[in-house]
Amino acid sequence: MSKYRVYELAKEFHVDSKAVIDILSRSGVKAANNFSSVDEKTYAALKSAFAKKNAAKEAEKAKEERERQQRMIQSADGRPEKMRSRTYTYAHKVEKHEAKPAPAKREEKPAAVRAEVETQEKREKRVEKRAENRTEIRMEKRSESRASHRTEERPQGGATRMKPASAQSAAGRGGERRRTDGSGSARPAGGSGRMGRNDRNDRSERSRNGGRNARGANDRGRGGRGNDRNDRSARRGGRGGKRGQQPVQKVEIARPKHIKLPESIAVKDLASKMSYTAAEVIKKLFMMGVMATINQEIDFDTAALVASEFGVTAEELPPEVDPTEIPEIEDDPKTLELRPPVVTVMGHVDHGKTSLLDCIRKTSVSAHEAGGITQHIGAYQVIASGKKIVFLDTPGHEAFTAMRARGAQITDIAILVVAADDGVMPQTIEAISHAKSADVPIIVAINKIDKPGANPDRVKQELMEHGLVPEEYGGNTIMVPVSAKKQIGIDDLLEMVLLVAEVKELKANPNRDARGVIVEAKLDKGRGPVATVLVQNGTLRIGDSIVCGTTFGKVRAMLNDRGGSVKKAGPSVPVEILGLNDVPEAGDILAVLEEKQARSIAEARQGRQRTKLIKAKKVSLDDLFQQIQEGDIKDLNIVVKADVQGSVEALNSSLLQLNKNDEVRVSIVHSGVGSVNESDVMLATASNALIIAFNVRPDANARKLADTENIDIRTYRVIYDALNDVKDAMSGMLKPKYKEVVQGRVEIRQVMKFSKALVAGSYVLDGKICNNSKIRILRDDVAIFDGEIDSLRRFKDEVKEVTAGYECGISIVDFKDFQEGDIIEPYTMEEIAVTITDANKAAAKKREEQEKAAKETEAEA
Repeated sequence: MSKYRVYELAKEFHVDSKAVIDILSRSGVKAANNFSSVDEKTYAALKSAFAKKNAAKEAEKAKEERERQQRMIQSADGRPEKMRSRTYTYAHKVEKHEAKPAPAKREEKPAAVRAEVETQEKREKRVEKRAENRTEIRMEKRSESRASHRTEERPQGGATRMKPASAQSAAGRGGERRRTDGSGSARPAGGSGRMGRNDRNDRSERSRNGGRNARGANDRGRGGRGNDRNDRSARRGGRGGKRGQQPVQKVEIARPKHIKLPESIAVKDLASKMSYTAAEVIKKLFMMGVMATINQEIDFDTAALVASEFGVTAEELPPEVDPTEIPEIEDDPKTLELRPPVVTVMGHVDHGKTSLLDCIRKTSVSAHEAGGITQHIGAYQVIASGKKIVFLDTPGHEAFTAMRARGAQITDIAILVVAADDGVMPQTIEAISHAKSADVPIIVAINKIDKPGANPDRVKQELMEHGLVPEEYGGNTIMVPVSAKKQIGIDDLLEMVLLVAEVKELKANPNRDARGVIVEAKLDKGRGPVATVLVQNGTLRIGDSIVCGTTFGKVRAMLNDRGGSVKKAGPSVPVEILGLNDVPEAGDILAVLEEKQARSIAEARQGRQRTKLIKAKKVSLDDLFQQIQEGDIKDLNIVVKADVQGSVEALNSSLLQLNKNDEVRVSIVHSGVGSVNESDVMLATASNALIIAFNVRPDANARKLADTENIDIRTYRVIYDALNDVKDAMSGMLKPKYKEVVQGRVEIRQVMKFSKALVAGSYVLDGKICNNSKIRILRDDVAIFDGEIDSLRRFKDEVKEVTAGYECGISIVDFKDFQEGDIIEPYTMEEIAVTITDANKAAAKKREEQEKAAKETEAEA
């Protein structure tokens, strides 16, 4: 059964919603608000009730229309219909005097009386004459102004229109006193010279003022501008004003019953497809609990629900071709050639990964690293036994999880470095998980076997617990004991790498457009965006148009791992490229395309990224309520700048992992690659933020502006130093916590009353009492008051403290109900140092308790 809502009924019957609710309540139907629904029976009753009202309204409207048309007919010449039949002329008065029959003979009056009567009669004739002249002048002006107005409205070259009856009657009003000249304008045939002068003055005045005076006179003669407008509209409706205005017919909009929609559609486009206004669609969305703007996109399911509310069915269109996808090229197996293996070195921090690579490459990279730890992902090419091997060195610090995962995804073989004296550590387990998820074979290098505390067998036992069984124990995991410092086992390790690569038969097609992966990216002050690329297929050449994620450009220069310039890079060759328009994200896919196609794909990806950001910023009522509840949380705003994209990524993730409490949270206002510039300082000023510069320095202008604006710029070379400082800053923002320290016990032995105060004569049983201590009064071991000391005296002197074994007099603020035998317990509140780690643990414990309580509640229900 169909349901009708109150606001829909109000719209259908063209009434207010309150009127519908009142009628429903009088009929006994419960309707609480605009969204209450009624059934078919109630709808029919409402329809009949409103039909009767509408009929009465129509009758009233018809009556008003008849009256309006009558008023239009009356205003045709400015007089009522009864008066138009009369002919106004004053000639009959003169004729009446002339045709007066000879009076009967009367008694002769004295000469003085006759002279006075004749004078009176002449005076009356002059008054009548003046009145006649004034009336004829007014009528003439009215007639001529109407004639001029009709001449202005008549189209050029058209037929001469007949005068309206009002004009004809006005022309005939003058009798034999008026005549018409050849031009058709009426003027008096005779009369005094004053009338002629008035006529000339009137015409000259009209010629000076154009048609304005004539129109104004016409308006005044007709009784106002409204009648003049009615007269003109009546004349436009048909000849002589006989035809009235035609009622405007309401055009009904043809609305579709079925539409086809894409996966997502903007609100205004949906409204256009359904032939409704965007405001109506936004109103429906708001009633459904979705707050959307006119340009916001909604998914198909939401759009289909909205369409169903309007009685329109929706069908989903087949998915369109993604403009951001790069076309794949399938290689002919005959064109494939062997390529060097890509090997990723993984493991826990300080287990010797970079030292092992230095030993293989015969370099000393680790000696120049800050803090002796690797904080970047590096790509190197090594020749072993006449064959090339590409090594990727990943950081071992816990903050660089994303880098390790990225290294495992683009590698062919993973070397897991484990220190023989340290064993399996958390990042070692994480590296094993990354390699297994990427389905990459693992070669274990047990490093530091030359140290006194080395125990390779223990390391093998621990690795077996994580599924890596060595070959000597019947497994398939190759384990090689090595020493990077003593250069022991290096050749065996390289031989095993080549053996695994030969078994895997790694091939690629060098004779095609290049495909690769962005290993790392940075912003160089002199060279601009610089990206480290590992070519996976094809050959990359200088001058190729490339697209990487949301960036595009043309390769202007290429450098190998040792800084030498190269013109082309084949499969499994790491190079640094210059020429991109922006710094790409680490892990983006690089592809060589035509310049126009590369630009269009990058712009489409940028548009999609903006759309995702807009969707992520949508605010629902629940989000608003949550933000209101979180109003007490303090924010530590931070601007992060680093030398490479991977470091920015690692810093952001590590800082956001500190947000595990309900008091202080880290908010990253901006993060980017490159040195700290003036815009970063201005952003920090606007948001009251701290600037963290990792392996970069602020320029001179930025430092000067930071000193002026009092912005703190912290520079770091080791990531955990930055994290520790942020933790300390967050700890300083935590609410202070206090603990109560009891100072002693004091017994009240006598209550002394004075004129101005009530003093408790007391004895300090143990500890001490100070004049700034807070006190608690106990009576029968029950606290009855908690307050502060007003005065502490020994004899008549104010003292700061009284120790055990001494008597004193105590008066307390706002308390006088002392009794002998009460115990006064003085105490102080000492602040406890709270760290962000403690706050995170307390918050985690609180969440666990809440989850446990929720589960118990569900179990009881």
